[in-house]
Amino acid sequence: MTAADEHDLPPVPEPLPHPVVDSHCHLDIGRGGEPWEAVKAIEAAAAVGVRRIVQIGCDLRRATWAIEAARKHPEIVAGVALHPNEAPRLAAVDGLDAALQAIGELAAAHPRVRAVGETGLDHFRTGPEGRAAQVASFAWHIDLAKRLDKTLVIHDRDAHREVLDVLDAEGAPDRWVMHCFSGDAAFARACLDRGAYLSFAGTVTFKNAAPLRNALVVTPQDRLLVETDAPYLTPHPYRGRTNASYLVPMTVRTMADVRADDLGELCAAIDANTEAAFGGAW
Repeated sequence: MTAADEHDLPPVPEPLPHPVVDSHCHLDIGRGGEPWEAVKAIEAAAAVGVRRIVQIGCDLRRATWAIEAARKHPEIVAGVALHPNEAPRLAAVDGLDAALQAIGELAAAHPRVRAVGETGLDHFRTGPEGRAAQVASFAWHIDLAKRLDKTLVIHDRDAHREVLDVLDAEGAPDRWVMHCFSGDAAFARACLDRGAYLSFAGTVTFKNAAPLRNALVVTPQDRLLVETDAPYLTPHPYRGRTNASYLVPMTVRTMADVRADDLGELCAAIDANTEAAFGGAW
C-alpha cells in the first residue's frame, strides 16, 4: 500500500470481547494505490478480534486471487463468481458463457471455495439493456451453488424485488447471504422468510440509514452477519476513507447499540452464524 493509502486508514478501534468474522472483503482491491499486503490486513484484523475473513473474487482474475489467498492463509476462505456488472460487459463480447464455465470449474475444484458470489442484480450501474444478462448470470450462479452445495452470496443494488423474483423462480439454495444488506424492515422480513442470512456493513452506521437500522432490529440474532466490503463502505465517522477488516468492531458496536444487545453475546452469535452460513469452521 502506498504511503498515501496508509495515511488514509482510520485509527485502530478497541478490540471486541469475542471473535467475529468479516463475511465479505476484497483484500486485493486498493483505493488510489496498491492494496494493503494481505498478511498485514489479516494481522491487523486479528489484533481487534476479527480472526477470519471471507475473500470475494468478482471476476476470473480476482477469483483466482481469492483462491490463492485462501490456500496461503488459513484465516481466509474464498467466494468466486462474476459480479452482476461483469455479466452484461461479457455478454456484449460473447464472453459470458465461457467465463461462467471457468467460474464453475474454479468453484468445483477448490475446497477452500465456500461461496458462490457475489452474484445478483445491480440496477444502479447497469441499465435496462444489460439486465437480461444479469438475470441469466444470477440464475446460473444460483444453480451452481445448489449443485456444489456452496453458499450463495447476493449483491443487490436498487433491485430488491427483482432479486426475490429470480430467487423465487429458481429456488434458493440451503445457505444464502444478502451481502451488504441495503433494504428496510419489510425487505428484511421478505429475505428472512426465504431463509437468508443478512450481512450488515459500515452503511448501518451512516446518519441517513434509519431504514437500514430498522431492518437490523427486526433480524433475529441467529441470522446476523457483519462485513466490511473493504476497501469500501468505511463506518462513520470515517466514511470515504479506506476500509479494512480491522474496522469491523466499529460496525459491530453500532449493531449492538441499535439492537440493545450485549456486545459479547452479539459477537458470539455473529461468529457462530458465519460458520453456519459458510458451511462450518475453517
